[in-house]
Amino acid sequence: MNTQILSRRRNLGIIAHIDAGKTTLTERLLWKSGEIHRVGEVHDGNATTDFSAIERERGITIGAAAVQAQWAPRDLPPHRLTLIDTPGHIDFAIEVERSLRVLDGAVAVFSAVDGVQPQSETVWRQARRHRVPLIAFVNKMDRVGASFERVLEQLRDKLQARPWALGVPLGSESDFSGWVDLVDERVLQWRDGGVVTITPWDDAARSQWQPRRDALVEAVADHDEGLADAWLEGRVIDAELLRAALRRATLAGAGVPVLAGAAFKDKGIEALLDAVVDYLPSPLDRPAVTAEGEAGDVLLPPDPEGPLAGLLFKITHQQHGALSFVRLYSGTLKAGDAVASSQHPQGRRVSRLVRVQADQTHDIEQAVAGDIVAVLGWKDAISGETLSARDQPLRLESIQAQAPVLAWRLEPARAADLIRMAQGLASLAQEDPSFRVETDRESGETLVWGMGELHLEVMVERLRSEWKVDVGIGSPRVAYQETPLRAVSGVVGRVVKQSGGQGQFAHVVLDVAPREDDQVVFNDRIVGGVIPRGFIAAVEKGARAALSEGPHGHPVVGIEVTLVDGQTHAKDSSDMAFHRAGSEAVRAALASAGTQVLEPVMAVTVHSPSASVGDVVGDLNRRHGRVARIEDQEGRAEVSGFAPLAQLVGYTTALRSLSQGRASSEAHLHGYEPVRAA
Repeated sequence: MNTQILSRRRNLGIIAHIDAGKTTLTERLLWKSGEIHRVGEVHDGNATTDFSAIERERGITIGAAAVQAQWAPRDLPPHRLTLIDTPGHIDFAIEVERSLRVLDGAVAVFSAVDGVQPQSETVWRQARRHRVPLIAFVNKMDRVGASFERVLEQLRDKLQARPWALGVPLGSESDFSGWVDLVDERVLQWRDGGVVTITPWDDAARSQWQPRRDALVEAVADHDEGLADAWLEGRVIDAELLRAALRRATLAGAGVPVLAGAAFKDKGIEALLDAVVDYLPSPLDRPAVTAEGEAGDVLLPPDPEGPLAGLLFKITHQQHGALSFVRLYSGTLKAGDAVASSQHPQGRRVSRLVRVQADQTHDIEQAVAGDIVAVLGWKDAISGETLSARDQPLRLESIQAQAPVLAWRLEPARAADLIRMAQGLASLAQEDPSFRVETDRESGETLVWGMGELHLEVMVERLRSEWKVDVGIGSPRVAYQETPLRAVSGVVGRVVKQSGGQGQFAHVVLDVAPREDDQVVFNDRIVGGVIPRGFIAAVEKGARAALSEGPHGHPVVGIEVTLVDGQTHAKDSSDMAFHRAGSEAVRAALASAGTQVLEPVMAVTVHSPSASVGDVVGDLNRRHGRVARIEDQEGRAEVSGFAPLAQLVGYTTALRSLSQGRASSEAHLHGYEPVRAA
């Protein structure tokens, strides 16, 4: 496959705060590109990418859904777009995280009325962490209270972004009637049904809008040498020159092109599709990925002829079986291939290779570097595993899931459903790395851990609807942590058993110190080989095992363990002995240092009628919360603050009572803080 074909690929995500209009926008993008012939609506429960029963019933996106489209702007050949519509609720952040891990670019959607909201900030930071180039789409420009300029200001202030408005909206506050295209020097005006009239600038329009275009050119030229040279030389900055400079600067992360529209009214969709092709990267524009090979690191440009390397980033279960989504970074994958897996020594065979269109699959013979496809039939797939050639096994960086913070106790209504409940929970945990299932060691009850109440509600609802298991829910449990209070040195762990038969001997000396972050770090400071390398690995494993449960029964974080000395026995030393010695030394160190219990603290944002603000603030204070900011929004207010998760169980219901059902809230994990005394 030549580079021209790869250059016409776009793998992008649609990211935003909940209810900013991502799914509605995705539906319009599919319709305008001709992929669907009838527009579905979120409120009608028939949107293409919200295809599960729970998504249609609740009217929200829960799982990231992939769709394909074709688009040809101006006189360019068709480009193939792979779009992933991601959830907006913080409880499903893993869907955004693993999508951004494998995508090349993203469209960040903002409500013109609500602006930059809490989850907008979260997904923006996720995209920036993965160095994913972005364009912004200001949606809902037809609503009362819409303000394009206010959103631009918030992009600068709240997200520290450098927005480049590619046009100027026309019309009154609630009548978004047109768009002045500053790049192509034309005016787009919409009539009923999204029909657009395009008029090139005449002298009057040029006189009015040229200063705005000059300001855009100057802003981009500050970050692109080619455009700056043309600007300083006095050359005419035509659309082609400006578009190329915008693309270079966007791919470099210097700024963010911003467009406006009203997806529900089909306004601004074609301009956005053009911008996706014009400014977001192809697989060729992204840096080569690095994989770990047997002989060291391997740099992998997107070459179909290169060594095979693909990341399995998502698993779903459909009526035809397990569906494993794969992003190919290098090489070619064919149906029938036998491949190596970083998680399964025996490898895997690709029985069926498919391209996914929401809940539909279409068989294909092969996929190449830059493609996002799926494999049918892998029942034991693991999110984050690397697929590679058997004669050249590779390992890509995996996907990191945030640790869950809230647990529910589950019990089947009938004992006969216990096996089916276990099967259903195993399937759900396979799909979602941020959902964890375990058994309470004291009571034997089943615990399910998730990112919040909505996350667990959806999982239990899926268990009931998809696996036909009626379950009862017990009291919630919060994920506490511990951290050492002070440093201790010279703590000894010693195992001696030399009374006949095979003996056991291990002697280790550890130092333990608290860290400012939440990492667990093990250092090897052994000199002179007093402990062989293999036994040092056993000490580390024993130390980490002991840190899984501190003196108060919670995982220990924010700690640095340093192995400084030890002794071995020529015959009686073993991995088992040093594992146990390391574990005992850590327990002794924690007992000496003491630990402080930490609890998860949530960043809470409440949208409330102004008349209820006093009650909302008072309730947060009673929950040991603290208010950081109250922002007036014309009859309503946004209250931002922090509160312990343990105090927020059932908060949504309580908030409705406080505000007669008119307030809403969002919460995401802010971090861990010491537990406050009651």
